[in-house]
Amino acid sequence: MSRPVPPEPGTAPAVAELPAEAWVTALAALDLMGPARLNALVDHYGPAGAWRAVRAGRVGRDRARPVLDALGALGRVDLDRWRAGAASIDPTVVWQAHVRAGIGVAVRHGAGFPAALRGDPLPPAVVFVDGDPDALVGPRVAIVGTRDCTRYGHDVARDLGGELSRAGVSVISGLALGIDGAAHRGALDAAGAPPIAVVGCGLDVVYPRRHAELWRAVVRAGVVLSEYPLGTPPVAWHFPCRNRLIAALADVVIVVESQERGGSMITVDEAAARGVVVMAVPGPVTSAASAGTNKVLSEGAPVVRDVTDVLVQLGLGPGARRAAAERRPAPDPQDQVVLEAVGWQPATLEQVLLRTGLELGALTVALDRLQHAGWIDRRGGWVERIAKPGG
Repeated sequence: MSRPVPPEPGTAPAVAELPAEAWVTALAALDLMGPARLNALVDHYGPAGAWRAVRAGRVGRDRARPVLDALGALGRVDLDRWRAGAASIDPTVVWQAHVRAGIGVAVRHGAGFPAALRGDPLPPAVVFVDGDPDALVGPRVAIVGTRDCTRYGHDVARDLGGELSRAGVSVISGLALGIDGAAHRGALDAAGAPPIAVVGCGLDVVYPRRHAELWRAVVRAGVVLSEYPLGTPPVAWHFPCRNRLIAALADVVIVVESQERGGSMITVDEAAARGVVVMAVPGPVTSAASAGTNKVLSEGAPVVRDVTDVLVQLGLGPGARRAAAERRPAPDPQDQVVLEAVGWQPATLEQVLLRTGLELGALTVALDRLQHAGWIDRRGGWVERIAKPGG
C-alpha cells in the first residue's frame, strides 16, 4: 500500500515519477468508471498507459477484446466524456490530495492490497484506506440489514456487534443508517476486535451525514475502505458495488432485518456467489422488516439465535467465548457488589442505587468500569448485565 511522504512545500513530483497508484486513482475519478472497466484498462494498457489512452480518446479503437467486453454498453459519447474528464484532471494534483490526507492507496497487483479481495470474481482495481489496514487481519463477520429497522432489529444488531467484537471477531458494515450503524456501535462499545466499514463514496465525503461521528470512531478504532477517490459523491450505483466488497471481505454474512428487496439482499446474493456463508436472525412473520430475513431462513440459511451460533459457524465455538472472558478483567470487590446488584434483568440507575446503597458518584464510576470491561451495557436509562464469569 502506498503512503508516500508528502513533498516539500512548493515542490511536486514530476509526472514521470508518479507511482502506479496515482494513475489508477486518477482513472477511478472519471464518471462511470466501474471496477470491471478500470481493471480491463489497467490490465491492457498498464496504469500510466491507460491514462494516456483515455486522455487521447484511443480506448476501444484498437479493438482490444478484453477492454471492449468490459466497456459493455459504454458508448462513444461516454468515452468522449472520459476524454473530457481526463483533460480536466491533473493526476499529480489528485495524488497529492490523497498524500496530504494520509489516505492509503493499494492497487490490485501492488503491496498492501487486501488478501481477501485478490481472488475475488470482481476485485476492485484500487482500494482507498483510512485507518489501520491491519484491521483486516483475523476473523470477520458482516452484519447487514435495513435502514428502516425496528427496535428489535436495532438491539439485536448492536448486541451481536458487541459480542462478536469481544470474541475477537471484526464486524463489517456499510456505515448505513439502521442495522449497519447499530452493529458498529455495538462493536465500538465493546472495544474488542477492530471494526471495518466499506463505503460507496470518497473517504472525505461522509454519508450519511448523521453518521459523521460514527465514521470517525470507526477510523480511529479500525478502518474504513472505499474503491472511490477523494471527492467522489455517493452515487446510487456505487452501493451495490460496495455490497459486493462487504460480502467478499466477510467470513460470514449475517442478515438481521431485511425486506424482500434491498441492499441487504444484494449482499446476500454476492455472498452466495462467493461461497460465503449467509446466516439470518429470525423475525416476526408479520413484520415487513423481517420478510427478506425469514425468506433467507426458509431457503436453508443457518439461524442466528445468539453469538454462539456465529462463533460455531466460524469454527471458533465456545472457546472463543472463554477467551473473551479471560481477556475481560475481573471486577474488584466493590464493582462485584454493583454487578450483582444489577442482576440479570434490566434495571434503572435508581434501582441499582437502592440495591447498593452507594452514592451516585461512586456508583457511576463503578458502572463506567464495568461497562468498559464488558460486564454491563447501558442505554436509554437502563443498566443490563451482558456477561458472566467464564462465558
